[in-house]
Amino acid sequence: MNRRTMLKATGSAAALTVLGGIPLARGQQAVAGNTGKKKILVIGAHPDDPETAAGGTMCLLADAGHEVVSVYLTRGEAGIPGKSHEEAAAIREKEAKAACAVTGARPLFMNQIDGSTEVNLERYREMRELLEREKPDVVITHWPIDGHRDHAVCGILVLDAWRRLGRSFELYYFEVMSGTQTQMFHPSDWVDITATRERKYKASYCHESQDLKEVMEGWHAPMERFRGIECQCEAAEAFLHHIEPGSLV
Repeated sequence: MNRRTMLKATGSAAALTVLGGIPLARGQQAVAGNTGKKKILVIGAHPDDPETAAGGTMCLLADAGHEVVSVYLTRGEAGIPGKSHEEAAAIREKEAKAACAVTGARPLFMNQIDGSTEVNLERYREMRELLEREKPDVVITHWPIDGHRDHAVCGILVLDAWRRLGRSFELYYFEVMSGTQTQMFHPSDWVDITATRERKYKASYCHESQDLKEVMEGWHAPMERFRGIECQCEAAEAFLHHIEPGSLV
């Protein structure tokens, strides 16, 4: 099985595996000797980023018995007009926890500030230490050249931690609002989310303060249909697997 594995639906579950060979349905056997329960971290800059970008895949992974952790770099402090940072953070943290209840993920919050995220030695250390503690098998995060500054910061911090930890986990990138935010994105892997798309939207709409209907229907729904066309299914999420020469075996 090569790196450009496509998933196709068989009934209500994915028929093949992706993302480091992790099975996406109960009873499936993993490829390349990977068996048993795995831990997957989906790291987004703000509450709602993991769900809108990879919510369908998160549901599939959780349903298959794997541990899924939704990591939020910030609490969305600047994301509600008319609210203070403290008020907005409280609202959006509650919304994120509600979304995780839908996807089956465990929420985990970091301490950067929405709209003022930083890349410096201290922030590099924070991300590295979090990943050292969590010991994931797979991490999925923002494309490091995403047009949104907070998204790019998140991706850069994860990429640096991956390298400094000796590429100890599989690293993938997701896309959000491709064409305006995620640009020059060429996927290596697709996940058929036809069976979990409704739950993805339910989780995304838990972020009530963000009024995501226009974003989901105007941007993510066409992305999902297009990625589905690429792998011959109704709806798909696409990911890019980061591979460097030093990580090849």
